[in-house]
Amino acid sequence: MPARFGRTSHALKADRLARSVAGLLPASLLFAAWLAWFFLARVSLYEVTESARVENGRTGYSVQSPVEGRLISTNLALGREVREGDELARVESDTQTLQRREQEARLAALRPQIQPLEAEIAANEQAGRDERQALNAQLEVMRAQVRQAEAPAKFAQEDVGRLQILNKEGLVAEREVAQGESDAQSRRAAVDSLRLAMARAEREQTTRDAERQTRLQRLRGEIARMQGDIDSTAAMLARLQLEIERRVIRAPVAGELADVPAIRPGAIVKEGDRLAAIVPSGKLRLVAEYAPASAFGRIRPGQEGHLRLQGFPWMQYGSLPVRVERVAGEVRNGTVRVEMSVDASSSTIPLQHGLPGSVEVEVERVSPAVLTLRLAGRISAAPRPNQGPVNQSPANQASQ
Repeated sequence: MPARFGRTSHALKADRLARSVAGLLPASLLFAAWLAWFFLARVSLYEVTESARVENGRTGYSVQSPVEGRLISTNLALGREVREGDELARVESDTQTLQRREQEARLAALRPQIQPLEAEIAANEQAGRDERQALNAQLEVMRAQVRQAEAPAKFAQEDVGRLQILNKEGLVAEREVAQGESDAQSRRAAVDSLRLAMARAEREQTTRDAERQTRLQRLRGEIARMQGDIDSTAAMLARLQLEIERRVIRAPVAGELADVPAIRPGAIVKEGDRLAAIVPSGKLRLVAEYAPASAFGRIRPGQEGHLRLQGFPWMQYGSLPVRVERVAGEVRNGTVRVEMSVDASSSTIPLQHGLPGSVEVEVERVSPAVLTLRLAGRISAAPRPNQGPVNQSPANQASQ
């Protein structure tokens, strides 16, 4: 028996504790290093999306036809640089142009008709002032004549009183008294005649003033009517000019025509048809679309990431650093819009509007232990193939 297991016995005798410890120490150190890495190391987690696009910093503008009609001219060319206000296309406006010319002719005929009426009003007003001044002068003369005639009439009346006294005393004859009364009556009649003439002159002037005022009111009414026609015609011209201007399609901003459909003069366009898209000049940015679960609470302004452009292999051209600037607060079409700045200073890729790509944003740094726990939680929370509903109402259980 000893001879059969001689080698084994010899190996057991040769084994010592020092050699065992020397063998376990590297394994223990390696396990300790692994534990330190497992709990203390930090691993970057990225949120990745394949829906990313380089866009101009300023929002692009869509040029649409404001009216329906036939396109009579177009200056639309893909890639053409335009300035704000440049004419891009023109829709037929012959009807509006003819109507505008008609209204312009009417307006040109109405305006000269007001000046003679205004001159007539001014002449009538001046004539009224002149007549009033002449009447005032005439009345002053007549008042002087009345005052001049009143004194002899008063004296004649007083003379009649004296003659009547003398007649009672028998000093004068009845004939002299009668002659004195006749003279007094004549002088009073002259005074009354002058006063009646003054009143008649004033009434005649009042009548003429009333007739003049009636005529002036008629003239002013005619002017007001013509002015109304002028204003309505001017408003019609403004409306026609606006309609004509609406048919001239102009560039709303300066930029480059980025999308131009194949359309030629003579084509019929409908209201709202898209004729072009203008991309204004500005700083380029990256726009990415993330799922709501990946964006909300995870992607925030200031986080950094990397952009890989389609058509430019990243092994050759590398990736571009990006930084999150804004994150939308609402879901649109099932995704969340995230805007980022792009640093292309060290890249040879010619960036331009519309380049697609994929972007990854670093959202957090965690230890491998945390990742392991998360994975275990997801596995345990995942539904099992043969596992039925967790909670069922009695009615559902009865139906089953």
